Amino acid sequence: MNLTADRLDRISPSQTITITGKARALKAAGKDVISLSVGEPDFDTPQNIKDAAIAAIQRGETKYTDVAGTMQLRQAVARKFKRDSGIEYAPEEIIVTTGGKQVIFNALLATINPGDEAIIPTPCWVSYPDIVALAEGTPVFVPCGQNSGFKMSAEQLEAAITPKTKWLIINNPCNPTGAAYSAEELKKLTDVLLRHPDVWIFTDDIYEKLAFDGFKPATIVEVEPRLRDRTITMNGCSKGYAMTGWRIGFAGAPVALIKAMDKLQGQSTSNTSSVSQAAAIEALDGPQDSVASMGEVFQRRRNLVVDMLNQAPGLRCAKPEGAFYVFPSVHGCLGKTSAGGRKLETDADFVEALLEEEGVAAVHGSAFMFPGHFRISYATDDATLVEACTRIQRFCKGLK
Repeated sequence: MNLTADRLDRISPSQTITITGKARALKAAGKDVISLSVGEPDFDTPQNIKDAAIAAIQRGETKYTDVAGTMQLRQAVARKFKRDSGIEYAPEEIIVTTGGKQVIFNALLATINPGDEAIIPTPCWVSYPDIVALAEGTPVFVPCGQNSGFKMSAEQLEAAITPKTKWLIINNPCNPTGAAYSAEELKKLTDVLLRHPDVWIFTDDIYEKLAFDGFKPATIVEVEPRLRDRTITMNGCSKGYAMTGWRIGFAGAPVALIKAMDKLQGQSTSNTSSVSQAAAIEALDGPQDSVASMGEVFQRRRNLVVDMLNQAPGLRCAKPEGAFYVFPSVHGCLGKTSAGGRKLETDADFVEALLEEEGVAAVHGSAFMFPGHFRISYATDDATLVEACTRIQRFCKGLK
């Protein structure tokens, strides 16, 4: 008898987690490894947020909360959406989850029927297609290359919509590319969506706070309020506030969808940590200077990494608008042989040889549904990034 359910055959293990695990194993075995595969800030959680959590523990706020989150946190989330994007959500239109991923899981599992389609621009975060597939939906990939800034055009969106389309999933700024849509760019997409009233929109804005050179990523409802009744606006504390381990995601959406997500969450995790929720209130309502400080550091690191990677033979790296990733093309390296004798036929070959021969862990583009590239996270210190990029340059110079 087969132990596992058939539905598990529709999904794959997270490639980013797999590669990070391999890098840790090599490091534990004594190999000099620099891991640039992890998608989390290297900064500590700001002190005022930690203090708020400690105070909550001392007050005894260690019990169950409402499944959708405490009223105080949902009110803070509502203030955040109003302050940052001009969107008004009532507390009953907000849900708090165990990380941003649970928002995605809840929304798609609660709404997708077998055969429903979800449009996903690629490159995309590794979990979107698997969650769609787990919900018995069909991911519809729209390739968006470096020449178009890794962004989907209105024409591409129009062509991808069919009578089976249930969702458009958009990540702004994007993991793995760092590409971000402006209000003007999103307006072209919302004009298409207005012509297709049965398509729902999921906007993942988890990297919203990390945008550079004065760029402001927009969000769908901010750009086109007429889409409010069929849009879920997702965000969280993980990236902008260096709170990955606290596991706080949240979303605003129509009440009917929030109730459906609450019903599903009530039979899975129930509420997220009460202490984390108290910390999140301080993150959202408290001083924001730490967010700006982290953003300045990430911008400097981005510039450093883009400059060094573009000096590596065979690589071509665009300068992204946000997040803390770059997604260089390796097409100029494919078909060659590494100094260690490995023939590089694919982007997976490239990252595996890079890890084995130079001890630099990155994630191949195929994991993000976009072959011929690889993702680097520059969420680490400058000295480590310089050393990693120097090794990448050496690796590329050694190809024959």
